[in-house]
Amino acid sequence: MNAPTSAGDPAASAPRLAWAAPRVARRMTLVLDPRFPGGTAAAVAAEIRALSGAFDLAVVALETAMFKGREVNPHLAEALAATGVDMAWQPAVIHADTVVLHNPACLKFERAPLPRISCQRAFVVTHENFLRPNGAEGFDVAGCLARIETSLVAGRRWLAPVSDWNRSGVASWLSAGIDSGWRLADFDWANICDFDLAPPTATPRDRRGRHSRPGFEKFPSRETMLRHFPARAERCVLLGADGFLDDPEWVPRHWTALRFGEMDVASFLGEIDFFVYFTNPMWRESFGRVIVEAIAAGKLVITDPGTAATFGEAVVASDGGDVDAIIARFLAEPERYQAFVRSAQASLARFGPESFVRTIRAGIERSGVEADVLV
Repeated sequence: MNAPTSAGDPAASAPRLAWAAPRVARRMTLVLDPRFPGGTAAAVAAEIRALSGAFDLAVVALETAMFKGREVNPHLAEALAATGVDMAWQPAVIHADTVVLHNPACLKFERAPLPRISCQRAFVVTHENFLRPNGAEGFDVAGCLARIETSLVAGRRWLAPVSDWNRSGVASWLSAGIDSGWRLADFDWANICDFDLAPPTATPRDRRGRHSRPGFEKFPSRETMLRHFPARAERCVLLGADGFLDDPEWVPRHWTALRFGEMDVASFLGEIDFFVYFTNPMWRESFGRVIVEAIAAGKLVITDPGTAATFGEAVVASDGGDVDAIIARFLAEPERYQAFVRSAQASLARFGPESFVRTIRAGIERSGVEADVLV
């Protein structure tokens, strides 16, 4: 409240309320547990590099029970060192124009309170799918968001999906009638994928492969794997096949089955022409960074329709029953194989750092809080 300039002037003594004007706020804080593994960490590391040039960026580390005992992911450590962005560990209070909390699923085992968070707008990036393909919750979504809400004071709070498939699950969860106060962002907080491009081969062969972290959710059934990687193929290479190698007598002799990290990804991709990627039918990739990696390496990708939705015509969508026929068609027309891969590579620019920063800045602009925040 401003002090009155004249005791006899009612207007002068009335309280004056100022409302925030819409703008692209400069202060942004990323909140995350920096010890999580996998492609998400690489994507967030690229995000730090990109956003540090567009915002006054800070990073706050949470110490969650999910990743207790792990070291900081090396991709994140390298990005922080390269940009000079400091990382504060579990401060009592976080304040910024925009706060971005990555991967809310990391809070599902949490009991300790989060730091107090004060901001004009909060985005929770939904790296892990809210719903499984059968409609069941992928984790305790309401519980994780409630832990954030308890610590958060924000003009507006948003859920920011990372892909088309991920968005459909978030939208369905919100439409279930849960009065959470969260809004669905109208843009995707997609992974940054900035890989060097390698030209496709002019003479594709029936050399198939897939890679991922090990885990039952990452792989379809053994019967499906045998159909997708049959003995009639010239070569079948599986990187991250730890689960199959735990039962070595079952592993088919025509497979080159390798444990996660046993071969570098670039060398693995150099041994195949078709990247055939299907997961457990009860699980889906929320984004599918490995798919972008394969396309950039000049490979043709075949995957399920849900995963394919994020990449449009850059991949071949399949129900899994026609993989042999798809490969046969492209082997019969090498020029079509090359054209398809080159077109797919051209589409990857939308996952580049420049496109990401434009998307985020425009999304923040549209999320204006002029009617919500007293300044």
